[in-house]
Amino acid sequence: MTRRLAEVAKYVGVSEATVSRVLNGKPGISEATRTAVLTALDVLGYERPTKLRGERARLVGLVLPELQNPIFPAFAEVVAGALAMRGFTPVLCTRTADGVSEGDYIDMLLEQHVSGVIFAGGNYAQAAADHQHYHRLADRNLPVVLVNAAVEGLKFARVSTDDGHAVDQAYGHLASLGHTKIGLILGPDDHVPSEVKLTAFLSAQLRYGHKDRALDDPVERTIFSMEGGHAAAGRLINRSATALICASDVLALGAVRAARRMNLSVPGDVSVVGYDDSAFMACIDPPLTTVRQPIEAMGQAVVAMLVSQIAGTPVPADALVFEPELVVRGSTGIAS
Repeated sequence: MTRRLAEVAKYVGVSEATVSRVLNGKPGISEATRTAVLTALDVLGYERPTKLRGERARLVGLVLPELQNPIFPAFAEVVAGALAMRGFTPVLCTRTADGVSEGDYIDMLLEQHVSGVIFAGGNYAQAAADHQHYHRLADRNLPVVLVNAAVEGLKFARVSTDDGHAVDQAYGHLASLGHTKIGLILGPDDHVPSEVKLTAFLSAQLRYGHKDRALDDPVERTIFSMEGGHAAAGRLINRSATALICASDVLALGAVRAARRMNLSVPGDVSVVGYDDSAFMACIDPPLTTVRQPIEAMGQAVVAMLVSQIAGTPVPADALVFEPELVVRGSTGIAS
């Protein structure tokens, strides 16, 4: 018993007396400390006291907006493996057509007494969406990590790709090929990562001296789907765009399809750049030039930050920002 108290206390960073009070159900202990102690028992392989076994805290919610975009299953695989190495089990929650909302999933996760929640895309990235469930999590001091940009006021830990630099790389690549009429396909108006990309795009136009030669209206907003990318790309191509920067690979696939439906070739008539470097982008025809998010490194960082919070160690609310990488393939070419 003494050895167990000492190991758990060292792991959490509290006194042995605090651990003893948690194990004996004594009052005066914060919920965060209590959760950290119980989780440490699980991670270190000790049995909880009988009266606490119904409150096991080895589950972590993993909330994804969808599974059709291959970047989300890829991220889930990394996170699930990293959690398993630390003794946790992910509970996958993804929006479905039957009306289960992100808030509904949070209610279910709280009923399961999860140790924490990881969000990879969701309401937190949309200014006009419902954010009430995030505030509930904050009020409970439940460990949370968000992936990529979030609206103001959510003080959770974040792991992000540098969206602005991603657009800088894509624009610079297209400019080097002689393109000046470059279009940009983004998500909805209130989508925070899209706003970051837009700011970088407008700055790049000025930096490369394209403002006077650019499209009159170079930006299209749409939903994140192949159909959305198809429609947005068609409008930009009709406005004489010779190159398109897309906010996701799925949008880029829709853009390639739009060009072909208009009897144009990629990259002969229209160059297309995606974002994510999700599965099979090197295998399509033509292989997609895209900006790669470092999913492996980001997933590992997300889990490390969450587990630190679970163990009672606070982490900064400032975003941990990762560098994207331009991957040049066959969907971009010299301006015609």
